[in-house]
Amino acid sequence: MNIMTAQQSSSLVLERVFSNPDKHPYEEIEWKHESVAINNDKGEVIFKGNKVEVPSYFTDLSTKILSNKYFYGDTDFGTDPATGGRETSFKQVLDRVVDTISDWGHEDGYFDSEKDAQLFNDELKWLCLNQAAAFNSPVWFNVGLFHKYGINSESRGNFRWDAPLKDALPTTNHYEFPQASACFIQHVDDTMESIMNLATSESRLFKYGSGSGSNLSRIRAKDEKLSGGGSASGPLSFMEIYDTIAGTVRSGGKTRRAALMKILNTSHPDIVEFIQCKVHEEKKAWALVEQGYDGSFDGEAYRSVRFQNANLSIRPDDEFMEAAKEGLDYWTRWVKSGEKAEKHHAGKLLDMVAEATHMCGDPGMQFDGIIHKYHTCKASGRQHSSNPCSEFLFLDDSACNLASINLLKFLDKDGFQHKRFAAACRVLIIAQDILVDRSSYPTRDITVNSHSFRPLGLGYSNLGALLMTQGYAYSDEKGRSLAALITALMTAAAYQTSTDIAERLGGFVGLDQPKSYSAYDPKEAEDLPDNRGCMLDVLKLHRDSVKQIPHRSGEFEDLYSYATRRFNKAIDGFEKNGARNSQVTVLAPCGTIGFLMGCDTTGIEPAMGLIQYKTLAGGGMLTIPNHSVKTGLENLGYSQEDVTEALEYVEKYGTLENVDDAVSPVESKDLPIFDTAFVSGRGKRSLHYNAHIDMLAATQPFLSGGISKTINMPKEASVEDIRNAYIYSWEKGLKGVAIYRDGSKGVAPVKTRKDEPNELKAEAEIEAPNQMTAIPYRQKLPETRQSLTHKYTIGESEGYITVGLFDDGRPGEVFIRQSKAGSSIQGFTDTVAILLSMCLQHGVPLTDLIRKLSFSKFEPSGFTRNPDVPIAHSCVDYLMRWMGMKFVPGYKDKMSPSTGLTADAPAKEGESVEAGSGASAETEGNALDLAPQLTQETLSLLTKSQGNLICPECGSARVQTSGTCATCLDCGSSLGCS
Repeated sequence: MNIMTAQQSSSLVLERVFSNPDKHPYEEIEWKHESVAINNDKGEVIFKGNKVEVPSYFTDLSTKILSNKYFYGDTDFGTDPATGGRETSFKQVLDRVVDTISDWGHEDGYFDSEKDAQLFNDELKWLCLNQAAAFNSPVWFNVGLFHKYGINSESRGNFRWDAPLKDALPTTNHYEFPQASACFIQHVDDTMESIMNLATSESRLFKYGSGSGSNLSRIRAKDEKLSGGGSASGPLSFMEIYDTIAGTVRSGGKTRRAALMKILNTSHPDIVEFIQCKVHEEKKAWALVEQGYDGSFDGEAYRSVRFQNANLSIRPDDEFMEAAKEGLDYWTRWVKSGEKAEKHHAGKLLDMVAEATHMCGDPGMQFDGIIHKYHTCKASGRQHSSNPCSEFLFLDDSACNLASINLLKFLDKDGFQHKRFAAACRVLIIAQDILVDRSSYPTRDITVNSHSFRPLGLGYSNLGALLMTQGYAYSDEKGRSLAALITALMTAAAYQTSTDIAERLGGFVGLDQPKSYSAYDPKEAEDLPDNRGCMLDVLKLHRDSVKQIPHRSGEFEDLYSYATRRFNKAIDGFEKNGARNSQVTVLAPCGTIGFLMGCDTTGIEPAMGLIQYKTLAGGGMLTIPNHSVKTGLENLGYSQEDVTEALEYVEKYGTLENVDDAVSPVESKDLPIFDTAFVSGRGKRSLHYNAHIDMLAATQPFLSGGISKTINMPKEASVEDIRNAYIYSWEKGLKGVAIYRDGSKGVAPVKTRKDEPNELKAEAEIEAPNQMTAIPYRQKLPETRQSLTHKYTIGESEGYITVGLFDDGRPGEVFIRQSKAGSSIQGFTDTVAILLSMCLQHGVPLTDLIRKLSFSKFEPSGFTRNPDVPIAHSCVDYLMRWMGMKFVPGYKDKMSPSTGLTADAPAKEGESVEAGSGASAETEGNALDLAPQLTQETLSLLTKSQGNLICPECGSARVQTSGTCATCLDCGSSLGCS
């Protein structure tokens, strides 16, 4: 398929920046062979790879992701996938993907000669091999299977672009024209055919590992009149269908759930129902959990309720936000007539959004005004929707393939290597553009628009690690300035490359198409310049915003000057040649591919914590400091002795703050540099959520699309805090924002403490009887003593606990009798009881014993009949938490019985506890009743089941979230975007 045109000029010039002309990239590094095994929560091997060949610097997680997710083939018998074997080396994956893209580029006229194509191949292969860059997952999944291995399948459904015919044609082999894009936006009209077509195309996208977003605002509102008589059922009724499909068709044929986004404009008459829909379903799920149904993420309770597979966002215009801020009224409008439908107090609607977010994390917000301001193709219609993670925003029926650059790979002793970074941007943009016309898409419209507008999504990862290593606090203006300049350079270099491609192959078709090209919004194109004028305006907006970045002189002066020059060249090139691509940059979550690149932090995120956990091959876990801590301390001028001491301190306490009587070797003035998104280890510091918003605001003016970033808020954050964060985000110029309040449903807290889940608070926070003596001394119980006997049930097993008491009522001895237990388990519990008794009689504080032995895991385990300890991981776990309830004053009030975490609003005896404790009394009487009266048992079950997202593939609780996406740190599975 050759697409060379008469506009061709000289070959796309590429300098050899990264690779060695005399040595293949594979020969420049050391390789290792490793066997990979991934176990589920029962210890069973669910994946095994023998003699996996990877670079010597690959981490365990990078190797697992590569071998489990991106190696093609069903078995590891043989190394030739063309004959039924499985890929076993990173070399095979790179050859499959990079060689295919290079060959396509040569065939399609990007390069004049095989020599030029080979230079491009060497540079791209070097970047991917050295973990400096990576494509989105569908590229690794699908590209090159036909080209390299001859994999064939007579399958129809997708479409591909035919250059000679200048039309979209059905594919007959989806391996020959692979689905390479991760992000899709689709339209839906107010017809049954369109509604059902969307369901079909979404299921096809999920099958090949991509996500989809759509705006439902064109569907008539509930009870709006139909032309044939009767009333419409409304968009939420059809959203049930899309939600069910997303929950059924696993993304990429894997176990991870599909990624789905549904949006509704604030002007739609059903906006209140849309805002409340997940809240109402949450209440149903709680009722099911209270009746004993599994409350885990994929358990029976949440599978039985609606809208659990989609991210939801509302789309307010500036009129709504102004009205909400000023306390004014706002009218919704009927879909068909455009007439006023219902008047709302805009502030109360925003309150309702904040309350729903506080409870279950949805809906997020996408701000239509700023989105339209930076829209390069206004004459073709508005941008109505985004992909599931909100970084790709463009016209309906469009697609975007993503790639990410690892910023930490562009550091040397002199700082950030901006010229090498720009060179990497150039290589990636060429590769991504080659993929556009060689890929397949789920509908004809998406295929046509992908060819006509060619939007791309280049981004970066590891920003948080970059800032920490360079000694810039994530919350500091200098850190934001560096991030802004890097982002500006990325977009400038990408657009300059796009204009160079346009000089050779022509600009994107939609650049000069007449107004009203979009069939969906013919009125939107009125009174607008054509797309060429719109795009030039946006390019100048990007460039002029660079002048507003603080700290442009001094240490950042070279970067500022270079970014400005590149933007000027991009604008000059655009005025002369147009652009090949309507958009070039986004900031994606980079979960799975970030870990493939060995990144410490994903996307634009700050570090989650200062400690990491390495799973050992023989079992157990090793605690190690975040890699960026060492480099950051060295760059701050700390001596090697101090650095070593600081790393040992982090390994012991998980923080660089002073802890109890321990004094940190790091000066207090440097602590902000090491602040993380969540409290790390035994520390108390963490980044304020406004620091996240400020960082997004610093980089947003330099991006074609949006940023995937969910703002992290602490559990105690109020509804008012969330409301203010939404307004602040709009005022700061963000295109969109979502909020995760720690403890709200469906998102896992990132592990920044040792994997001893839910430790009790330190003994100083619990009033305990003074049992300490100056020297080890055994205080024996009297010959005749009082005792308590307690019967318990764990799952199907019953048992008895007897506690003998000192005269003052303190526990002094323990007996455990487990019925229906074999001799081994009974012997073990007898031994534990003896040891506990000896500890109690020698003055060991009961609080220490509770802290150390609670949550011991072994069979029997399961549900109990005790509302204070509803789930027990073992009889010892049950014993210790029951003793805490019985003998430690304040334990029940201060601790959540299922998690051991501090309760925000402890219930008095006999009282129920409101959902989402931590909400202030100010929320009472608001528009939405968010606080159904739940029993303590139900809240405990929910806290346990929802507090830690569990990987559906291996069962690990070590799941790290990035916005609305999550990646398992044990097997590499992605639960959402990748």
